[in-house]
Amino acid sequence: MMKLPDSKTVVYTLTGASLACAILLSASYDASFHLRIPTITQATPEPQIALKPSAITAKAAIIYDPVTKQVLFAKNADVQLPLASLTKLMSADTVLSLSAPTSSVTITAADLKPEGDWGLIPGEKWNLLDLLRFGLVASSNDAMQAAAAAAPGDVIADMNKRAQQLGLTQTYFTNPTGLDVDVETAGAYGSAHDVAVLAATFLAQYPALFEATTHSSVSMTSHGITLTATSTDIPILDIPGLIAAKTGYTDLAGGNLVAAFDSGIDHPLIVAVLGSTVDGRFEDVKTLINAARQTLAH
Repeated sequence: MMKLPDSKTVVYTLTGASLACAILLSASYDASFHLRIPTITQATPEPQIALKPSAITAKAAIIYDPVTKQVLFAKNADVQLPLASLTKLMSADTVLSLSAPTSSVTITAADLKPEGDWGLIPGEKWNLLDLLRFGLVASSNDAMQAAAAAAPGDVIADMNKRAQQLGLTQTYFTNPTGLDVDVETAGAYGSAHDVAVLAATFLAQYPALFEATTHSSVSMTSHGITLTATSTDIPILDIPGLIAAKTGYTDLAGGNLVAAFDSGIDHPLIVAVLGSTVDGRFEDVKTLINAARQTLAH
């Protein structure tokens, strides 16, 4: 605290060069200084994952802590790459923001045009939440296309708006499935970091829906009709503590995968790989999870 000649009192918080200047100013004023030096408390950083980027076959990868917002491992994590069916996380998020989970969706012929046949038939009516679960667990393009088409408004515009709201700077969508538009253009793009943030957000908002992806199969029933499909996540379902996962694959994207797993009580971690292979994406995620657990155990 410094008493100036006009009897006014000014309180300074001084560090570094400011402190030096204050001491020099004392020569001009016949006054004493009572310096309030702030105490700097440095948070203990999360341990970084000791893993060489070359250990991962994917073009890009990340281990992300959604609790601390820290990146614990990164390989080209901010590079924009095709997302393939990881897109379906944003599609489901956006559709649920526009429609009630209990609403009914009528299948149309247009819904069945995307690649793949999961047994849906035009005219059938399905519960929206069941359809989204089917779309995520089985990675059904038909189901996700139908859910998006039935939602009010412009779903693609809302998906891109949502990406902006979440700060996903490398992400944009042109369709709700992530299927390639043509041989040169993907249906969606994003970075491994963006995917990790999206997955963490989706897990926080719709935990039961996302956690359904840890089941080996998915079924839905409506008006006496039952459809059952196998999960696309089977190669990693034996990982202890796995919370949720979503696969993606197209010719342009290669093999993509994002997964959430427990690293402690109420402390999930997110791993994501982009641009791997059909089988390599699963091995990459296992390598990332094992490395994370080995580091965090010490």
